[in-house]
Amino acid sequence: MASRLVGIVAVAAALVFGGGTPVGAQMWMEPAGAERAVAGPAVARGVVVWSHGRSVWSEDSEAPSPLYLTTFREAGFDVLRFNRMRRSDTLEASAAQLAREAQDLRQRGYRRVVLAGQSFGGFLSLMAAGRTDAIDAVIATAPAAYGSFTESPDTWRLNAEAFYPLLQQVRSARVFLAFFHGDGFDPGGRGERSQEILRTRGLPHLVVDQPVDLVGHAASANGLFVRRFGDCLLRFADAPPSAGDPACESGWGRRTRAVQASSVARGGLAAHVGRWVGFYANGRDVDLTVDPGEGGRVTMTYRLGAGVEPGHPPETVRRDGRLDGDALVFDEPGRNLLRLIPRPDGRLSLQWTAREGGARLDATLVRTAPGDRFADASRNER
Repeated sequence: MASRLVGIVAVAAALVFGGGTPVGAQMWMEPAGAERAVAGPAVARGVVVWSHGRSVWSEDSEAPSPLYLTTFREAGFDVLRFNRMRRSDTLEASAAQLAREAQDLRQRGYRRVVLAGQSFGGFLSLMAAGRTDAIDAVIATAPAAYGSFTESPDTWRLNAEAFYPLLQQVRSARVFLAFFHGDGFDPGGRGERSQEILRTRGLPHLVVDQPVDLVGHAASANGLFVRRFGDCLLRFADAPPSAGDPACESGWGRRTRAVQASSVARGGLAAHVGRWVGFYANGRDVDLTVDPGEGGRVTMTYRLGAGVEPGHPPETVRRDGRLDGDALVFDEPGRNLLRLIPRPDGRLSLQWTAREGGARLDATLVRTAPGDRFADASRNER
């Protein structure tokens, strides 16, 4: 039944986009996102084709699209996915098909054709840009195709050694690359070498290397990446970088002055009382105020900024908590669990745990200086 469903989706996609007929129902194009709608080349600002990674044990064609694609969709781009079944997903075959898809989109009249890819999909996007001039820009996040250090130590270094020749072969597309700290697929040092190659080639490029707070192989999938780099990605898709552009990385989440750790009272409730700010990796900022109560009880005003995805408006709630050792715990019935834990540097670790399912988010909070304003950055910028 699963293979039949894939075939149905593939045929439907072929009818919508023309050309690019799936190879044995193993590769297909489809709209990305819940809306699953495209405006077409006559109306759209351009088209972005995102390629997922490749897992050994699961189908990445079923993985969700990264949140940064929302930036393109809201700006008027058509956003598509290039899906592949893993048993036939090879660098050569998939890159050749992706290049054909890009050529077809250009022939259909799209003014801008952008390929974006995560991990294996980043390799594919660069390889396709080495096969055709139909591609205006490539966005490759955490590019890798040869396994992680822990699982594939014999081939892991090829994520660098085989990567550099791809940059040498890009024909004319401008190239955006992102490399992240804590990425087990990254042999290290790729940022500087990539810039050197692209500069020598004369290709317009931007290289984001080890950005603060964005950690791990999948760091580009979360809301924080959208907040920090969404606008930059959109500018890059539209035109080559220029000297007059704003800084690529925004300062989202780092706009408040913190009280010096030495001035913060430590121990017991005093380590928590006051106003604290920070952000979750999903791109929602946190602003909370802890007030002392009677009998060891405390109250907290907990504010969340708007989320990156639609349907996540700003929220403000009051919570009742208690001290549990050094931690401040908010565990009222029917509500998600919050824990505030003092850190040696005078900050607080915030742990949010879902009541059902156990999903968890973490944030590091700083105590704000008296009178300092902490605006909800999500209302003002990505």
